[in-house]
Amino acid sequence: MPNNLVYIVMDSCRYDSYARAKTPNMDRISSGESRWSYASWTAPSHHSIFLGQVAHKAPTRVLASEVYKQEYALWVDRLGIPDLSFKSFVPELSLAKMLQRQGYRTVGRVSMPVLNPFTPFSRFFDDYQLMSDHNDFASMVDLVEFSAEQPSYYFFNLGETHYPYMLKDDSLPRISGVHGVVNGMDDAVMRTSDDVDGEAEFFTPEDMVMLHEQQIKCVEYVDALIEELLAKCPRDTHIIVTADHGECFGEGDFFGHGPVMHKKVFEVPFLEARRP
Repeated sequence: MPNNLVYIVMDSCRYDSYARAKTPNMDRISSGESRWSYASWTAPSHHSIFLGQVAHKAPTRVLASEVYKQEYALWVDRLGIPDLSFKSFVPELSLAKMLQRQGYRTVGRVSMPVLNPFTPFSRFFDDYQLMSDHNDFASMVDLVEFSAEQPSYYFFNLGETHYPYMLKDDSLPRISGVHGVVNGMDDAVMRTSDDVDGEAEFFTPEDMVMLHEQQIKCVEYVDALIEELLAKCPRDTHIIVTADHGECFGEGDFFGHGPVMHKKVFEVPFLEARRP
């Protein structure tokens, strides 16, 4: 039977946050490396992930088309299914659909509202859910069940490493997209319009340092839950842990991600291996 697949995306987690965190359970899986996201914010980055692409190494002196070809071929070893290639993903160009054709049960659990079940991201998942809490990886792990008769694909998008990094302080600025895309949209537009004539609120350098340290703590929180997840995974489970994009904490006078062209927004951790 093909290998089970668990794909974990720590939303907004930049590489050095992962590298500085204590991650004994991720270390059991593999040594993480620095790679590059295909996009600087959640929706387009997840589109590339759902196509079956993974964070890339930005190789030089090669044809980009050859990089894609080699990346798709790696799914043979990940899944234990011979002869997989780019052609295996057409015409839908969907990792979930390809796995469905191979007999997988496909399950998605997401934290970001832009990935909600009413968007095309939910296509080809047998079970796809937007979690009611922004920081609910614990519930995602609780709901995991594997079958001896059918391989499973679990995709997890984690909000813990995304702003506000599990902080509950109401004094933090309210950022659109974090507290809901639809609810309060008109109010959010009005607040944005009001800021045009005045100086928009921004973090101090001390705030930036604190927020970066908090993201590191969130990685460690996620790592502790990965121990519980690994205990549930059969030995034939292939595990990927990465991020959809990074984050700026004051570099270049930027904060956050999205309309930001800075390498810290594109540099992400990547690790993968068979369950230890």
